[in-house]
Amino acid sequence: MTTEYAKPLPRPAEPELTEAFWEGTKRGELLIPRCSFCDEFFWYPREACPRCLQPGWEWTAVSGRARLHTYTVVYQPAHPAFNDDVPYAFAVIQLDEGVRMMSNVVDCPVDDLEINMPLQVVFDSVTDDWTLVKFKPA
Repeated sequence: MTTEYAKPLPRPAEPELTEAFWEGTKRGELLIPRCSFCDEFFWYPREACPRCLQPGWEWTAVSGRARLHTYTVVYQPAHPAFNDDVPYAFAVIQLDEGVRMMSNVVDCPVDDLEINMPLQVVFDSVTDDWTLVKFKPA
């Protein structure tokens, strides 16, 4: 972990809404919103459940097991700080709990990626304040 991380860091639009998520990542936990009314998981965090539109939900730890839903290989990053990382996979990840989230697939050559391949969450502590969620082959 370093405090000299030179890449852009997350900038949550509503930091108070996502604070528990980021605190969980620091502990090595993947937390996902779960509706208190219909019991459904959903992603991204928002004020009300997108299924039943009720405002009550709580952060729930999930397994971190997932599958690769789809991906693209980035050869020309939008930000120069990522130039040394290309090629890399930017992916839509389907968690076993049913929700999909965007992330990176790491520890796997991009030529070895396969749709529906099993993945497992990993946590990348890039600074003392930020731990990023990524996925690797399971």
